[in-house]
Amino acid sequence: MKKVSRRTFLKWGVAAGAVAVAVATPYVVMNKNNMFTSTLTEMADASALVDVLVIGSGGSGMRAALEAGRQKDLKVALMTKLVPTRSATCMAQGGINGALQHADDRDSIEKHAFDTVKGSDYLGDQDAIRFFAEKAPEALRELDYYGVAFDRMQDGRMAQRKLGGHTYARSAYSADQSGLVILHTLFEQCLKNNVNMLMEWQLLELVVEDGKLCGVVAMNMHSGKILPVMARTVVVATGGYGRLYWVRTTNPFSSTGDGIGACLKVGIPVKDPEMVQFHPTGLAGSGVLLSEAARGEGGYLINKDGERFMKRYAPDKMELGPRDLVSQAIETEIREGRGVGEGLHAAVYLDLRHLGKEKITQKLPQLRQLALNYEGVDAITQPIPIRGTCHYSMGGIDVVDYKTCATAIPGIFAVGECSCLSVHGANRLGGNSLAEVVVFGKYAGNGAAAYARNNAFDGNQTALDRAVDEWEQRFAAVSSRSSGSTVPSIRDRLAATMWQNVGIFRSRTRLEQAVRNIDELLEEYRSCVVRDTTRIYNTAFMNYVELGNMLPLARMVAMAALARQESRGSHFREDYPRRDDRKFLQHTIVTRKGAEYSLTYRPVAITDYQAEERKY
Repeated sequence: MKKVSRRTFLKWGVAAGAVAVAVATPYVVMNKNNMFTSTLTEMADASALVDVLVIGSGGSGMRAALEAGRQKDLKVALMTKLVPTRSATCMAQGGINGALQHADDRDSIEKHAFDTVKGSDYLGDQDAIRFFAEKAPEALRELDYYGVAFDRMQDGRMAQRKLGGHTYARSAYSADQSGLVILHTLFEQCLKNNVNMLMEWQLLELVVEDGKLCGVVAMNMHSGKILPVMARTVVVATGGYGRLYWVRTTNPFSSTGDGIGACLKVGIPVKDPEMVQFHPTGLAGSGVLLSEAARGEGGYLINKDGERFMKRYAPDKMELGPRDLVSQAIETEIREGRGVGEGLHAAVYLDLRHLGKEKITQKLPQLRQLALNYEGVDAITQPIPIRGTCHYSMGGIDVVDYKTCATAIPGIFAVGECSCLSVHGANRLGGNSLAEVVVFGKYAGNGAAAYARNNAFDGNQTALDRAVDEWEQRFAAVSSRSSGSTVPSIRDRLAATMWQNVGIFRSRTRLEQAVRNIDELLEEYRSCVVRDTTRIYNTAFMNYVELGNMLPLARMVAMAALARQESRGSHFREDYPRRDDRKFLQHTIVTRKGAEYSLTYRPVAITDYQAEERKY
């Protein structure tokens, strides 16, 4: 018998589902075998509703779907524009934090909480951070039980390494492929617990009528059909918006802020969008991530003179200072002439040679391969050219209850990088992202399941039909135009504007220029052209949809950065180089109504630690 890979098997299932959808009702219904059904009778039945619809297949979406799926009386579906195991989570390398005290018995939940508060530059909500630190060890033990292949110490306990900004070694890991292993394990658990997979479906719109959730409109890329999906609850878990910077980011091409854009359109605010993290060690030529694990294992940062320059910026922590500080130090070295190369590809070096071949091949095999593939450099014998690169969005959809991940609209929940709880504040510490997605993914799944069980569907089916018609008209319009700006042209100019004006170092002049440029691009977008009228796998139209989500987000990032007249964490204003707790110890809240944006502020939740100068 011919062997069939898991991917091929799953693709067959999706293809069968696409045929079912194409020949039957336009409303999406799933049966207990994780496949689509196609009977008209089920469409009219209340049971045809999806109880919990999770959008996004990263760690947070998988964990939310798993938790809801374990409650057998609910219909749970996970929608993703990707094959589920290809999300941004699989690119996370360094590890996942939790105060297990395996590597160092001096560690504690209290110390993890304080390191996170300090790392956030005191913009993190301390009640949410405390909850996060308390639940992280339990989350690691659950992953261990599910079968995640963590590296082990000789006594069998999980190995843990120290990442930037942390006092103790508390990051459990699987070599330098931690996110990949966690994601695949969660995917297996989702299949085991009857989570229905809608693979390669592009979210187009959340539909809310009179403040009530109706469901979503999405495009099935297999059939090319634009379809309504009725849902009691929706968990938005679509990841960050690093592709605003396009070529200078560690993020996958899917990180285009789709869920945030959809929430904005229905009136859900975005919190702290200006807080964009730049990872210190992106490959110079491509922005591809080299894990913080390299520095956690003892790697050095050196300039063109071979000097370990971090002694000037973080004499205590050195290379293991927080990411914002290290990124700014690298950019300063380049600006002051101590880097190598020129222009966008100027760099300093990450030096691992002193670690030796055995340690590099055992602990950092993926990192070595990435350097070989993208820079032609072997980390065993050569230093690797690196530079800061957009890595993570601390801001996101405003979550109003961190214990359920609820948003301002009943029935809509948000979790993971697309959300803002706020645990990370102005700067995320290494290893806290994987911990966040599994901790809060569980509580988002529980929150959505509880809401679905306790609330009848009160949405408007007519509103869903109307939204589908509007998207059909939009597809026809943009695909039939013969002239106008192209999507790649607008996208590339957006990326250049963001890197040059809303990057590691910011100023009023550059931010005002960014706002003007983005407004012009928004105007061009309204009449841009997509010269592809086909329906099946129309990736040109998908790129158009994604750009439509990125442009308003870019506008908000620049607008919020301009208004925050201080330097805090990842947000560094050269014209306001000091932190200003009197005015800005508060969250930026941005809402959108049509083409208009409004900005307000909300105080940070301070429970245990008063803001003080952050030193490393």
